[in-house]
Amino acid sequence: MSERNTVIRSLHDLGLATWFGGSLMGAVGLNGATGRAEDPTERTRLSSLGWKLWAPVVAGAVAAHGIGGAGLILSNRRRLDQHAGSAANTWVKGAVTVAAAGLTAYSGVLGRTVESESEQGAEGATEPAQGASKKLAAAQKQLKMTQWAIPAMTGVLVVMGAQQGEQQRPSQQLRGRLPAALGGSR
Repeated sequence: MSERNTVIRSLHDLGLATWFGGSLMGAVGLNGATGRAEDPTERTRLSSLGWKLWAPVVAGAVAAHGIGGAGLILSNRRRLDQHAGSAANTWVKGAVTVAAAGLTAYSGVLGRTVESESEQGAEGATEPAQGASKKLAAAQKQLKMTQWAIPAMTGVLVVMGAQQGEQQRPSQQLRGRLPAALGGSR
């Protein structure tokens, strides 16, 4: 009997695709475009507006990815118990997901700080102008790091998902289950 997990797998994958793609587009496209605005105050105001509009979408994407991931863990719990590599991958992937979600939330906090200080203007969305307040400069520098770390971390999650797909091949399942079947360590 075939067991299908199309809905939860779709939530997991579409949530991650949205999270990864949107954060990368924002760091490259939105920040790049707003950094070219002629008025320095428009640079931070427009980038803040764009990221604010993105916030509910990314929140939904993170939630969809998390719900789908939890559903996949539940539906594959027997495989996780039996396959040595699957459990390790799942634990690491879970930790990276939590860290990326934390960075995403922290990025929102930093974005609100940049928005509240936008009247100072800036060189770019995440590049402070000379003479910027310490508060704005610090928030922009941290924001630049988090906005690049998010697509990097979610990219790692994409690769780990691909690895989990490879672990479902019959030859990989046999290799992962054989030590447990023989009474050896995993």
